[in-house]
Amino acid sequence: MATPSFEDSRRLTGHSPYFDGPGAALEARAAALPGELLDTWRANVRRMSARLGWLAEPIHARVHQSGATLAFGAPLDQLLTATEVNEWAWVAAGRASGAFDDPLHAPGHPAAWDEAQAAATLTAQSLAERSPRLVALESACRERDLPLLVDDDAVSIGIGKGCATWPRDRLPTVADVPWPRLGRIPVALVTGTNGKTTTVRLLAALLRSEGRRVAHSCTDGLWIDGSQIEAGDWSGPGGARVLLRRPEVEAAVLETARGGILRRGLAIDRADVAVLTNVSADHVGEYGVHTLDDIAETKLTLARAVPPPAWLVLNAGDARLRERGLALDRRRAWFALDPAAVPEADAPRCVLDRGHLLLRGPAFDADLGDVRAMPISADGRARWNVENLAAAALAAWLMGLAPGRIAAGLARFGRDRGDNPGRLQRWNRGGVDVFLDYAHNPAGLAGLLEVARAGLAGGRLGLLLGHAGNRGDDELRALAATAARFLPARIVLKDTPAYFRGRAPGEVPAVLRAELRRLGLPEAALEAAPDELAGATALLDWARPGDVVVLPVLDRAVREALAGRLSDR
Repeated sequence: MATPSFEDSRRLTGHSPYFDGPGAALEARAAALPGELLDTWRANVRRMSARLGWLAEPIHARVHQSGATLAFGAPLDQLLTATEVNEWAWVAAGRASGAFDDPLHAPGHPAAWDEAQAAATLTAQSLAERSPRLVALESACRERDLPLLVDDDAVSIGIGKGCATWPRDRLPTVADVPWPRLGRIPVALVTGTNGKTTTVRLLAALLRSEGRRVAHSCTDGLWIDGSQIEAGDWSGPGGARVLLRRPEVEAAVLETARGGILRRGLAIDRADVAVLTNVSADHVGEYGVHTLDDIAETKLTLARAVPPPAWLVLNAGDARLRERGLALDRRRAWFALDPAAVPEADAPRCVLDRGHLLLRGPAFDADLGDVRAMPISADGRARWNVENLAAAALAAWLMGLAPGRIAAGLARFGRDRGDNPGRLQRWNRGGVDVFLDYAHNPAGLAGLLEVARAGLAGGRLGLLLGHAGNRGDDELRALAATAARFLPARIVLKDTPAYFRGRAPGEVPAVLRAELRRLGLPEAALEAAPDELAGATALLDWARPGDVVVLPVLDRAVREALAGRLSDR
């Protein structure tokens, strides 16, 4: 069978990197991009959309090294049909130019060889999908400045304690909606390559200290008022909608990962604060994201959800975020380990100055305390966690918390292992220092190893090393190079069955092993393990008093099992 001319076609249910609002996006392959093809695709989209009564605006096309991302705006009640229009427009363009003839569209899809026949098919699909009540509710929400949350099963108006929800197939009329009791609650969005989950947990804890019922979502689950209601990776729009529909919730902090932004867009139209922790290489090559600039642009989608008077909170120490943030028409606030990195003299900021975190603004200065007394800073050595502390403190201040309450929260968070499970947790097991973390990319691993190495006093360093299968070989080699810089005496190369993601067993460890050997690590220092738990056990059995063992673990269930085992001892 011939290779399809596109590798992904999807609905966009909210603000995306391409435009505000709903639509459809398609990832076209590189082999099918002669010069006139994109113009023909645009013309096809506009012509077919006009037949269906849509405006089909805006239209977005971006060429990149693996092909092109093609997206256009579409009615909220017509998104499945919009994906079919997008696929037809692309395949028909390829057929007309002779570039390709995609077999996926013969039969069962709109006819790429006959526009009239395709229009008949798409019109039938459009009529079947159409929902006049949803369109009416969307218009009414826009008039009342209320959020509308839509998925395949339910439709909600308002969020949290101001929310009402109906099944998708039993929507009310505009007149039947209880408008007076619907409204918004304070919401913060958090994204970045590293530090998202810690920042979310910390900000949620700070907001809870005021007595609010706070919900938060992250890669480890969904939580309300500090209690988990659902385990798993819920850092996308689906998890956000679950929490925003809970009527007891009075504020929400939502981890907003790259994958959800690219696949579906943002869950909510507007937030009070959006935090961007940092940008580094991770998930390169997916959905047309190939460079650090691409990653930064994807993360900055959150800026679409914070028009004034809301705030965009940026890491001033990240050159890409600093440059791109300054170009945005948004109210900006900055956090930084170096006060001189903050580019705007009058902007609110949280900075590290002579070992203390300081909140500063026009005619305002508050000392939040010595970072060495803040548990998750590891005596100030965990620089990335100091950034997370600064980001959460600044966001909390912008959401109305008093500096004294923020300072108390920073001094308390992390004393209990349950505050930030799986992130920079430390045990001493028979004289062996053990660090457990999620560090899953070169930047995260480097920070973790810096902290761990500081505790070495003549002992050996042992490391568990692996990655998810959906990372490219270059990313795996970069991870191996980071590990090699710290000269571990022992590296256990782990397979991670829950994260094979298209790779064969043993394939990821083989790439890592080859790079480590190329960089000069001896074969005797390397060991293989079939999974993360076996690898961690092997390292703990190898270690002797004075050694430091570093366990970056991807699988949440394994992290929990290891934490329980280490705590018992």
